[in-house]
Amino acid sequence: MSDTTRPSTVTLTIDGREVTVPRGTTILKASESLGTRIPHYCYHDGLSSPAMCRLCLVEVEGAPKPLPSCVTQAADGQVVHTDSGLARTMREGVLEFYLVNHPLDCPICDQSGECKLQDYVHAEGRAHGRSREPKRVFGRDDFGGDVLFYGDRCVMCTRCVRFMNEVEKDPRLTVVERGNRSVIDTFFDDGLDGTKWSGNIVDICPVGALVSKDFLYKQRAWDLDHTPSICTGCSQGCNIALHTRDNLVQRLKPRTNLEVNAFWMCDYGRHDYEWMNRGDRLEAPVVRSGGRGTAVGWAEALEALSDRLDELGDAPVRAVVSPRACNEELAAVRALVDHLGGGVVEYRLRVAPDEDVLEGMPFVARRRELAPNHRGAELVGAARVGGDDGRGGLDEAGDHGGVLLVVGDEVADQPADFGAQADLYVYVGTHGSAATEAAHVVLPATTFAEHEGTFTNRDGRVQRFWPALQAPGAARPAWMVLRALLARRTGGEVPTTAAEAFALAAAEIAPFGDLDYPGIGTRGVVVDAPAALAGD
Repeated sequence: MSDTTRPSTVTLTIDGREVTVPRGTTILKASESLGTRIPHYCYHDGLSSPAMCRLCLVEVEGAPKPLPSCVTQAADGQVVHTDSGLARTMREGVLEFYLVNHPLDCPICDQSGECKLQDYVHAEGRAHGRSREPKRVFGRDDFGGDVLFYGDRCVMCTRCVRFMNEVEKDPRLTVVERGNRSVIDTFFDDGLDGTKWSGNIVDICPVGALVSKDFLYKQRAWDLDHTPSICTGCSQGCNIALHTRDNLVQRLKPRTNLEVNAFWMCDYGRHDYEWMNRGDRLEAPVVRSGGRGTAVGWAEALEALSDRLDELGDAPVRAVVSPRACNEELAAVRALVDHLGGGVVEYRLRVAPDEDVLEGMPFVARRRELAPNHRGAELVGAARVGGDDGRGGLDEAGDHGGVLLVVGDEVADQPADFGAQADLYVYVGTHGSAATEAAHVVLPATTFAEHEGTFTNRDGRVQRFWPALQAPGAARPAWMVLRALLARRTGGEVPTTAAEAFALAAAEIAPFGDLDYPGIGTRGVVVDAPAALAGD
């Protein structure tokens, strides 16, 4: 029968349950579709399958010996046993071999709590080891970059070698020596120095052989809370998880999304988190009068601001926004500017000299636009100003004589008298600078790690993020602050959730009109705005 006439699916039985899967599916993936996880080390969804760890062996009726489920394709009529006596005995034997030389490092190993060797041995390993020989000792090796290698813990799954060969396509790692003296090593003296994606080998190491210098001995894995989010390092919009404890971001990890970043993230984005932990935050609304700023409550601040806007009447409005602001915040700025009679909305964008796109993997990249939401700024009608370094371009805003509204941009490159010509200078942000101290009204906002919302990546994919940290003091999401001011002036309702804020944005910004906030989910939805998204 030719390939064109063969059925596109096959039906087999796994542990007594029948399942139908697309032709070409491996037994391991077919088993997962039933909710049955077959233990494995060397297999990873984003890499080739060498079938060398031998931990995923299963019993297939009619086969002369157990078969590796990671490379054995499911076939019509197969009867597979993943938990039979033979399969369990084979796994127990393989695990015993792994433990022959594995050190008892669990109390000090960064992988403890996330280690598959721990999990597998606890589930079905031998109660006591039988080896009486001394364990091999390789010690610790600095691979360069952010990576340390503990050779004693390595189970030789070669995921790290295959990642560097197949994904980053920079083959700096290899297996040296033979047999039980095999060890991972670098080809060159500089090791992983200068690589841009090597942090991923720490993520995919199933044991504690590869660890991050940045995270070394910092926290225990079981103490960390995991919150789905979006990387703000560039416009790719890589899906990540914020790992937090004690109201601090401890590390960032990639989150799988095959449409955006597959399983990976770049090292630049991985280490771009310390700014979220800064302590010099704006924590209370401040109203300046007579050259003196006074901390006030939200009601008083918004009332004073609204009254001042009434006094200015039809004064021209100019807004400066940040491309790191979320869609809900940008839409709120546009709505407020339009309510005040319309005006200029502009943003500045820092741009890298070039972009890094992994060969053959266009979804795995660090883009030139070093902000997560410049597309969102474009969709609300903001115009880009300034240079590629994300500085300058605000001369007209600084000399503006009407209402000057700055949201998210700290304007740190501007002089202390920035906005001195404005009749009303309002700053909404997370951190202050010399150029924001003279603002007539300063309103504290939350970072993206402290509230919920959406970004639009360079391809027009709207993606959600969730709060992982508690906001300091009286800081509130900028969309809530601006919508509250607008509601005070129009008599409308103040959105209290990100879903309500997004619904308002969808009603006001045409490209978002057909999107449903819950429907965006954890994978995102592409907006229907081809004209707005054409080109860079």
